[in-house]
Amino acid sequence: MNGAAGISAAFIWLAATAGALSLLTPCVFPMVPITVSYFLRHANTSRTRAFTAVAVFGLGIVVTFTALGVSVAALVGAAGLMRFAANAWVNLAIAAIFLALALNLLGFYELSVSSGLLGRIDSATRDGHLSDTASALLMGVLFTLTSFTCTAPFIGTLLVAASQGEWQRPIVGMLVYAIVFALPFIVLATVPRWISQLPRSGAWLNRIKAVMGFVELAAVAKFISNADLVWHWNIFTHDVVLAVWVALTLIVTFYLLGAFRLPHEPSLDGNAAPSARGLPHIGPARALPALVFLALGMWLATGLTGSTLGTLESFLPPVGGDPPPVNSADVPAELQWRLNDLPAALILARQQNRRVFIDFTGYTCTNCRWMEANMFTRPEIKVAMNRFVLARLYTDGDGDIYDKQQVMQQQRFGTIALPLYAIVDPDGKTVTTFAGLTRSPNAFLSFLATGLE
Repeated sequence: MNGAAGISAAFIWLAATAGALSLLTPCVFPMVPITVSYFLRHANTSRTRAFTAVAVFGLGIVVTFTALGVSVAALVGAAGLMRFAANAWVNLAIAAIFLALALNLLGFYELSVSSGLLGRIDSATRDGHLSDTASALLMGVLFTLTSFTCTAPFIGTLLVAASQGEWQRPIVGMLVYAIVFALPFIVLATVPRWISQLPRSGAWLNRIKAVMGFVELAAVAKFISNADLVWHWNIFTHDVVLAVWVALTLIVTFYLLGAFRLPHEPSLDGNAAPSARGLPHIGPARALPALVFLALGMWLATGLTGSTLGTLESFLPPVGGDPPPVNSADVPAELQWRLNDLPAALILARQQNRRVFIDFTGYTCTNCRWMEANMFTRPEIKVAMNRFVLARLYTDGDGDIYDKQQVMQQQRFGTIALPLYAIVDPDGKTVTTFAGLTRSPNAFLSFLATGLE
């Protein structure tokens, strides 16, 4: 899988969803009236000039975000980004950043970039020191920077996802993200009167801000678990991370129901009258999200009892941690893997006259986790895979063996994208390969059948 073929529809959807969710963040929404008021003050220009200014403003947003993706691709490439994203220290640093941003959103302190910069650009334009085009471009760039406090978690998640594939992924991902993020502002700047129909900032925005803070705390647990997997602590396991997520959903539920207040939050319900018991009035706008989070918590809790959580499993550590390496020639009903030892797997394959199924995987690879949780566990898949000698090779760990296995994957199969599944004969000659995630059991069974022919 090379080039654009490595960019899946799921990745594009992730980028677009991240861009859309960023629009709801408390750093972005208050900037809407500031941005639109800028274009209102310059509405007396010709229609062509006004449209050009709006287009350049949107271009400034797109260029700024896309430049980040281009920089990542140019500086480190796919292999470098993969190693960077899997580095335990980097994951701990990202967890610390998410924690800092979460505490900011929860009201423990304030992080913001002054909107005065936008006002100075406006003044410079009206004084003739800047052209309309230059000021609109700077407006787009500075708007991106002022929103970075809240958009950074979405961007970070997207770039980590991009590390699973080819060098084009961070560029395309950031381009899609930026277009979705910029489009509403282009529309609002073109038709400024629509701004009057938007809801005003208030208690509802404080609640969104707080809920985002708790979501970012969930991300903290995820990134710490990545470091745990690389360093083999076996502390932040599947059940521990899942228990943290369940606890956070319950905290959000109680918060939305008015059980407690956050720092610097004078009222959870604006000017609403308190109830007879002295608690704030709980309207549908708070009760319905609270019920959603309560249901989510109850569903997550089923994962602690052995139920599979489907796609969400890809964001959790594997159940039971890493599979133990085996030396026995007998392969039981459950899948048994030779870990990071392809030569031993080939020796066993020659002894048993079987072929080798190679799983190129990563400790922080979400698509790999999805396949392990939702594809490898299917009975018909398990039966077919047990006809091979199974070798699991990690390419993103901390050590020389992981670098060598990544180089071997790239040299022999022309890609470092994860996951990659290869079937080789006992002499190591390639029989067939299967790149990436699939949700079709029949497609994966067909690949395994080809490897058995």
